[in-house]
Amino acid sequence: MSNVSPQMTHLYGRVFMALYLRTKLQKMRWLPAAAAIALLSVQTAGVAAATDAWRVIGQQGLVRFVVVPVERAVDQAAYEEQIVKLCDAGRTCFLNFYTNSTSADPTVPLPDAIANEATATYRRSMKNGVQVFLWSCRLKIPGRECF
Repeated sequence: MSNVSPQMTHLYGRVFMALYLRTKLQKMRWLPAAAAIALLSVQTAGVAAATDAWRVIGQQGLVRFVVVPVERAVDQAAYEEQIVKLCDAGRTCFLNFYTNSTSADPTVPLPDAIANEATATYRRSMKNGVQVFLWSCRLKIPGRECF
């Protein structure tokens, strides 16, 4: 993905290192104490620890539907944080993001009030080796590809 921020890249490195250390520590049977220390350091130093995960309101097939707080609807960094939280590293992940400014009942299939408030999509296909983040054209983000 060409528009991944340096913070996101740094976070991926931290997550990879935590997983690597966990594997090594398991082999050495030091997991309980060392894992607690490693997890604590990742949580306090990680960019993604700043906010809670956005609400996943449903899923159809591989695609999960996520409600974005209205005030974060155009915040690229917030989406990057959520993608890390919602998608397992190294696995296919499809997310559709929506706001819910009318407080419509979040059901699947999505009610029109939510479906009409698409903000972005994220697609990571491990099979095809592709990772794409697109904004909704309704947000009118200048200079960005949209759907």
